[in-house]
Amino acid sequence: MKKKVIPAIIIIALIFIIGGIYGYDLYKQHFSYTSERVDLDSYFDITSDSDVAIILGDERIEERALLLDGFYYMDFASVQKYLNARFYNGENDNTLIYTTASKIITADVDTGNWYDTDGGSGTEQYVIARRVDDVLYVALDYVKKYTNFSYEGFTDHNHLQLTTSWEDRDVATVKKDTKLRIRGGVKSEILVDLNKGDKVVVLETMENWSKVKSPDSYIGYVENKRLSEVKSESPIPVTDYVEEEYTSISRDHKINLGFHNVASAAGNDTFASYVDGAKSLNVISPTWLTIASNEGDVRSFAQTSYVNAAHDRGIEVWVLVDNFTGPDDVSTSEVISHAASRAKLIEGIISETTGCGADGVNLDFEMIATSDGQSYIEFVRELSIACRKNGLVFSIDNYVPMNFNDHYDLKEQGIVADYVIIMGYDEHYGGSDEAGSVASLSYVENGIINALEDVDASKVINAVPFYTRIWHTSNGSVSSEAVSMKTQQEYIANHGIELTWDAEAGQYYGEFTSSDGTLNQVWVEDAESISQKITSMQYHNIAGIAAWSLGMETSDIWDVIAAYVEG
Repeated sequence: MKKKVIPAIIIIALIFIIGGIYGYDLYKQHFSYTSERVDLDSYFDITSDSDVAIILGDERIEERALLLDGFYYMDFASVQKYLNARFYNGENDNTLIYTTASKIITADVDTGNWYDTDGGSGTEQYVIARRVDDVLYVALDYVKKYTNFSYEGFTDHNHLQLTTSWEDRDVATVKKDTKLRIRGGVKSEILVDLNKGDKVVVLETMENWSKVKSPDSYIGYVENKRLSEVKSESPIPVTDYVEEEYTSISRDHKINLGFHNVASAAGNDTFASYVDGAKSLNVISPTWLTIASNEGDVRSFAQTSYVNAAHDRGIEVWVLVDNFTGPDDVSTSEVISHAASRAKLIEGIISETTGCGADGVNLDFEMIATSDGQSYIEFVRELSIACRKNGLVFSIDNYVPMNFNDHYDLKEQGIVADYVIIMGYDEHYGGSDEAGSVASLSYVENGIINALEDVDASKVINAVPFYTRIWHTSNGSVSSEAVSMKTQQEYIANHGIELTWDAEAGQYYGEFTSSDGTLNQVWVEDAESISQKITSMQYHNIAGIAAWSLGMETSDIWDVIAAYVEG
């Protein structure tokens, strides 16, 4: 019996031994810590010695930096997107420009040299901006001269930490030496070693693991048992640069501005007849200036006697400058994309405005291409400096804000200009493929609401139309003509048009069919439609009203406007 039992015991023992070995292997496989490490160059997608990954705050972004001659650079688009949108790429002049409230600072690309409009100049120890494969890169040290942010570069596996905000954050201290892993779990590959006493930023806490950022800006996972108690910390903000304040001129009353459409010097003679019945009018904006050449020359109809006559009536004059009534061969894009032509244009605007004793400048640049948006805004900044130095009110005319005209940058306008005027008309215009209101109530309301998302109400003025369109639809073809309120009334009377109230449009509507089958339609602009718009303006407590254009209105309009302006 003993001889039979012994082999059985041996077999059972072998089974336990084998099972134990297998179980241990399973335990190691599932519960022991892997020592495999991440290839950090691959992790950061490092492609060369100059290629640098970027950690913005607590998140790695897709954009890259460059390490060149010991200095860190970011491409211009990323600088604008993440750090400071006020830099301007003067591509046609091979310059980088930064504009403050009082001066223009220009750096020549591929040099360390800069100079400003106050006579200052200097040379940095690094190349300020350089083009690499036709992309403009800007030294972060130069960006920091005009921007509050911090950065720290790590050359061991090139990556860069950018910090642009300093909200409270959760932090913890590492209790003992451990590993930061690419994911939670003991089988996750190791990113870097963490040492006892290291402080980590806690980004997310789970049951057993936490997502953290290490002192050298690696983002991964560490076991909770390796961390001390998480607590909130308030970082010390970077205040290396204090932005110069853009001061504004603000009148202590509602603005009531009338645009005066002056097509020649002789047009100034209509001033008295246009303002005689204009109750509570306190600003007039004559269309005096336009761009006369691609070099930035100005054509002017300005007259000192006109300004004196306006002042005698207690009316300010804000000289309008446009980009569409000058010679056909003038290119707005050419003028605003070169520093010399911008400067010449601004000099001409200021000279003509101050020379006649006017009180302000009204900028009415239309049909700006999206590709010229940044040049336009740079021109706006530079013109604001000149207006500020000369004590001139600076107002800017804008289309009703929509996605397709975002490049007009109302937010920046609201900072650098004194008043932002929304041209609350041309909802349907001469080129429209369907008939409709020039300025329905919802169109105007949405324009005001959208403008107030970017501009303080104290700077927003809504412009109303003193005109409408008479529409003709025949065989599917649509045409129209713009007519004054006076002509509109005559047309309605002459054709016996019956009007009905369109509550959605906030105005009366009428139509009739001609003998040839043409459908004729009119959405009426009158005292009642203007009153509807003013109600919305009152609700949003904006800075005032403007109107295009004087001489097209009926006299009863002024009672409605005066009641609004006078409170």
